[in-house]
Amino acid sequence: MRPTISLFVRVGLLLAVVLGTGLLVTWEIHSRASAATISPVLTYKYNTSRTGQNSNETILNTSNVNATQFGRRVSYPVDGQVYAEPLFMPGLTINGHTHNVVFVETEHDSVYAFDADQKSAIAPLWHKSFLINGAKTVSSSDVNCSDISPQYGITGTPVIDPASATLYVVAYTNENGTLIFRLHALNITTGQDKVTPVVITASVKGTGDGSVNGVITFNPVHQLQRGALLLLNGTIYISFGSHCDLFPFHGWMLAYNSSTLQHSATYNDSRNGSNSGIWEAGNGPATDTSGNIFLATGNGKFDLNSGGVDAGDTMLKLSTTNGAITRAGYFTPFNQSCLNPKDFDLGSGGVMLLPNTNELVQAGKEGRIYVVNRTNMGKYTVDPNLQCGTSEENRTDIDNIVQELAPGTIGGMWSSPAYWNGPNGSYVYFSGSGDNTKAFKLTNGKLSTSPTSHTPETSGFPGANPVISSNGTTAGTGILWEVDSSKTLRAYNAANLATRLFSGSVPSYVKFSVPTVANGRVFVGTQGTLEIYGLLN
Repeated sequence: MRPTISLFVRVGLLLAVVLGTGLLVTWEIHSRASAATISPVLTYKYNTSRTGQNSNETILNTSNVNATQFGRRVSYPVDGQVYAEPLFMPGLTINGHTHNVVFVETEHDSVYAFDADQKSAIAPLWHKSFLINGAKTVSSSDVNCSDISPQYGITGTPVIDPASATLYVVAYTNENGTLIFRLHALNITTGQDKVTPVVITASVKGTGDGSVNGVITFNPVHQLQRGALLLLNGTIYISFGSHCDLFPFHGWMLAYNSSTLQHSATYNDSRNGSNSGIWEAGNGPATDTSGNIFLATGNGKFDLNSGGVDAGDTMLKLSTTNGAITRAGYFTPFNQSCLNPKDFDLGSGGVMLLPNTNELVQAGKEGRIYVVNRTNMGKYTVDPNLQCGTSEENRTDIDNIVQELAPGTIGGMWSSPAYWNGPNGSYVYFSGSGDNTKAFKLTNGKLSTSPTSHTPETSGFPGANPVISSNGTTAGTGILWEVDSSKTLRAYNAANLATRLFSGSVPSYVKFSVPTVANGRVFVGTQGTLEIYGLLN
């Protein structure tokens, strides 16, 4: 038999500990005849290192993912666009029956729990709407920004705590003309709030844009909850960017107790300046085993090198020691003063921690790849000869980091990389705007200076957001998956991206979309459906 919720909670304690390490966790389902291992997907891109790697996929492989054996199994209708990555939990008992469950959130402020194994659309196992007591979604006109249109609701990917059977999600609503972000803690078997949801508010001392009497107050009209939520050591971390760069806005990181939802800490990355949103094309902040958080910021004022507090176009290391959020390290490109006025955000791309190293990798709109030591991040190096718009700006030998590949090595990044440890070594994959998806081999902590393979197709704006599935390092199981603006789901042999395994249309495309691969299923959110792919027989 499969586990009831009581078994789920017991093993969840172990899962929560492992999840915090950034490793992919597994879920063991025991029967009288056999035992199987199914990996849940509890957070954005599988783990808090944000590697995009599911190395416990035992069903799909390079032999059976093809146009004959693999395809769309079911399409579930939902009430809005799906910007958040679908999450997955196997073996949940809901209403007395056991299901493998996929969780989906929409810009119409809904959360759905669907059976992942059906071959025809049935009613959701549960559906939670936050549009109650007269609340409406936030319209594009409410914030004067149509980056997401026609409505804003749930944008950042939630996170699941298996120990308490809780899904944490931020909803954005218009309540009698007042725009409100709320943090909810939902029971994953019922969809009901476990504790009273909390309205997100914050303030910090500062003289930056929008300050009043030396205080900057969080403004939900100008901030967008774009990044995936992070669960770390009993705390939920929530990051905010902007609506269409409309002033005044700042990059905020807010912390909440996962049991009580009490606000516990605040960090503002431009409190004496402006901008520097934390959005990373939907990527979640990454974290190491010591509880440090790593992220990249967007365009904004930078003065950390002169004793200031403003961190535009910067990779930040944030300490969470003693419940506070404090800056513990940083890296800022030597040409930041050129990036900012050109809207070449460093923070358009997400940070990924490289497994089995003390490094992270990241790329922004320049298409320049950075490999950074997480202990000594390199801070900021002055180039006295820098002149924006000249070849000096393209140098790769100024910054004090592990490795730097030149601008244009990949298309501009509006996504985060993926990682695969395969039978012939480790690889990092980037899918830039207007470019092929490219694989770079990782050797002794450095990437190959040119791709080892690339996809035949290129992806238009904003590129794709790749993930990898494999059965450990077993040959013939590594597959790269991505969705792009051509409204196509594609699968490639991760060992050689020139080999396309599958290409199939999806009804519509959502910017920065991340496919989720788990237990032989591929989940894709669209503008009005959840598409589930898998083996057809």
